[in-house]
Amino acid sequence: MKLAVPTETRIGEQRVAIVPEVAGRLSGPGVDIFVQAGAGSKAHFPDAAYREKGANIVEGADDLLAGADVVAKVHAPAPTEAQHLPTGVTVVSFLQPAAQLDILRALVERQATAFSLDLLPRISRAQSMDALSSQATVSGYLAVLAAAERLPKFFPMFMTAAGTVPPAKVLVLGTGVAGLQAIATARRLGAQVRAYDVRSAAKEEVASLGAAFVELELESQEGAGGYARAQSEEFLARQRELIGNEVAACDVVITTAAVPGRKAPVLVTAQMVDQMAEGSVVVDLAADSGGNCELSQPGVEVLRGGVMVYGMTNPAAAMPTHSSFLYSRNMANFLGLIVVDGELRPDFDDEIVSGSCVLRNGTPVHELARELLEEKPQKADAS
Repeated sequence: MKLAVPTETRIGEQRVAIVPEVAGRLSGPGVDIFVQAGAGSKAHFPDAAYREKGANIVEGADDLLAGADVVAKVHAPAPTEAQHLPTGVTVVSFLQPAAQLDILRALVERQATAFSLDLLPRISRAQSMDALSSQATVSGYLAVLAAAERLPKFFPMFMTAAGTVPPAKVLVLGTGVAGLQAIATARRLGAQVRAYDVRSAAKEEVASLGAAFVELELESQEGAGGYARAQSEEFLARQRELIGNEVAACDVVITTAAVPGRKAPVLVTAQMVDQMAEGSVVVDLAADSGGNCELSQPGVEVLRGGVMVYGMTNPAAAMPTHSSFLYSRNMANFLGLIVVDGELRPDFDDEIVSGSCVLRNGTPVHELARELLEEKPQKADAS
């Protein structure tokens, strides 16, 4: 079986799907690892390190993909990349059907089988494969560092001969993996931290990290698998009304709220930003999916009334060595379910395998993918 690891082509992406240590674990009887030359260089994994672990280095993408049985990537192959995939290939990557319909169509044309690490069932047996969580850990950590770098104040309290400097006040909105890591990192830097989540179960987790949980007079919005469910506009309007005072009182607001497969909810309005003190900072980790802050622009630092709103994009790529290391281990654990004794043999009776499968031999098996692909494109206006 040929496992191919291409160079990531998305602009700004520095991660690699398989690191040398994991390549050594995967390589064995019946499994040959092929890595595109330079694929790991931006994450500081040189070609020589792959060779030492038994991987083959191939110069061009076409030669790399020729005859590949499995392609391991961070991002799903763009339509132009998909044209070079072998017919019937299996692709394992992040893939969001609702946002990447053009990629789905390209993979259908190649009669590919596509597994998405975005869609792993939230069960204990899948934790070692949970790439969303591993990358969110990196994102939450980096969000706090980005805020500390931009805030014109200290994070910790200082007692000096010139007087006492109070700690920065940080509010974290959304306490999934990224939010909890943001809380922990801000606490390590000495900030005074408060946090809010629509899931009532988050209160104990927040308290365990030494932060205060913001309680609003709203019902819990916990969805399947521990994720927050999509909220009604009425709920969101009431939530924004109640959270406004919390936002105004903080030096830093870090937003991490996301609902899988949907646009991120707006939690921080322009009016709230206007109430914040000059020099305050908002770091929006949901900028790639629409943004939790009304003013967020992906990858842009927006100044409004002396407040900076920074929409972080693809944050895990900014720490490529460790994010690649974690992602690669997630990938290897997933591949262990579909590669048996050196052969590609996915067990579609396994809920992890079936739950993460988007396409099977070019046929959509994920409900949302099937609905999107079956929709007829709208006819152009005849006028």
